[in-house]
Amino acid sequence: MKYDFTSVLDRKGRDSLAFDKIPFEGVTVDEGFDPIPMWIADMSFPVSPAVTKAILKRMEMPNYGYFALPQEYFDTIISWQSRRNDVVGLEKEHIGYENGVLGGVSSAVQAFSSPGEKILIHSPTYIGFTHVMEDTGRPVIHSELKRDENGVWRMDYADMDAKLKKYNIHLAIFCSPHNPCGRVWEKWEIEKAMEVYAANDCIVISDEIWSDIIMPGHKHIPTQSVSEDARNRVIAFYSTSKSASIAGLVGSYHIIYNRQLRDRVVHRSEMSHYNDANVLSVHSLIGGFSKEGEEWIDEMIEVIDNNLTYATDFIKANFDGVKCAKPEGTYMLYLDCADWCREHGVSISELQHRGVKCGVIWQNGEDFYWKDTIRMNLALPYARLQDAMERLKKYAFI
Repeated sequence: MKYDFTSVLDRKGRDSLAFDKIPFEGVTVDEGFDPIPMWIADMSFPVSPAVTKAILKRMEMPNYGYFALPQEYFDTIISWQSRRNDVVGLEKEHIGYENGVLGGVSSAVQAFSSPGEKILIHSPTYIGFTHVMEDTGRPVIHSELKRDENGVWRMDYADMDAKLKKYNIHLAIFCSPHNPCGRVWEKWEIEKAMEVYAANDCIVISDEIWSDIIMPGHKHIPTQSVSEDARNRVIAFYSTSKSASIAGLVGSYHIIYNRQLRDRVVHRSEMSHYNDANVLSVHSLIGGFSKEGEEWIDEMIEVIDNNLTYATDFIKANFDGVKCAKPEGTYMLYLDCADWCREHGVSISELQHRGVKCGVIWQNGEDFYWKDTIRMNLALPYARLQDAMERLKKYAFI
């Protein structure tokens, strides 16, 4: 490969939450094991050289005063969306900066609902969504995804429709690709969901932060692209924080075609007087979405796909009773350990702690509103992934 996805970076003490924190209270790594962070959603790879080059180029001008978003920022996003997602008709006015996808989601929620109003979300549910709802006083109504005969997570359209009607809901959050399940929704699935939302006069916030990390054989379909109604009903959020691994630089963007929706979201975002871009974040996006940046992303996807295949095959061969489907997008693996825990008389907490004790720092999947689950980040060098799986086999799933 042209780019480096094998170096093991020592990020401890170097501004890395993944390396400096264990997400389980009172649990530590046993002596003799080095930690392998596999929890929070950032990569353990060296960042794309295109991002570094873009930042260094900007730093040649030793002044960081107030600035406006350059035309190149908008042109880069428009070109990226056209090349990767076949988006047509996207213009500068449809794009806006956001200080993070969750910040944008929060602004949209506050723009189109009042405290106490219920909001529909699929579960398993990204923990960030539920935190936003709790912080803004909006009760969450969960519509559970269902696994078909092949173990593929699917939306329950009848349940969605029934709950939108029962609770008089007019705002929903849609996650595409889905976190933590890793589904890349097919066009017909999104179309059916949008028909349900439209029939219930429901505005849709679509989190598409993972849309650049799609495994071979699958394709991201922007929610706004499935119909004219969807184009005018959906508020979409994107970011380079996942695809270019630059979450620490902060920054995302919205795409909102409907002027009324856009004006209300922008107004709410501006009310904090704290939704302005960082100049280096802007240039990191330009670098990340450049031709060289795209080449790096394509190689990264190949590496992730290989990691996902290895991990799911290893789990199926060695951890009988653990259910996991190979993600179609994202680099997060979601393990359903209910059967394994029941058969072995081990609680999910004990299993999670066993992993941490042998240095595999994974994440409590129950935070995503699905019982007896674990979420794992597989964006790490293959050798480290192999080490982690062997440790789990020897010390956790016993």
